[in-house]
Amino acid sequence: MDKIDRKILDHIQRNGRDSYAKIGESVGLSVSAINDRIKRLVATGAIRHWSAVVDPAIAGRTLLAYVSVQLERPEHDKGFVAAVAGLGAVQECHHVTGDWSYLLKIRVADTAALERLIVDWIKTLPGVVRTQTVIALSSTKETHVLQCSA
Repeated sequence: MDKIDRKILDHIQRNGRDSYAKIGESVGLSVSAINDRIKRLVATGAIRHWSAVVDPAIAGRTLLAYVSVQLERPEHDKGFVAAVAGLGAVQECHHVTGDWSYLLKIRVADTAALERLIVDWIKTLPGVVRTQTVIALSSTKETHVLQCSA
């Protein structure tokens, strides 16, 4: 991946619906060159997928929480990860260092929905020993954009 590829990635993360002509104009390439580069970036996995960024409030998911989960033994990891992958409210699942096994980013409608998710689903998964939940009161910065160029 070269400097121009990184500029293309920066551009399309912020303006994914721009035409190839507009992307090309911003990085100094023709439409056909942009088309070729984007196809290559998709084929190599640099671009995982295309999507829209939805406002959580409009979607009715105003509560943002981070849940740390401790598993009893590493043998439970695979089952836990598979189960969490099926929970739509879990936006992210990270295997972490320290006292916890996993850190989950969760978006739900309200505290009642969060309680149901934790009590009825997460804490019932095999190997879950304990959880700790932190609720975000507000967010001053939240982005999906990964800075690719320096």
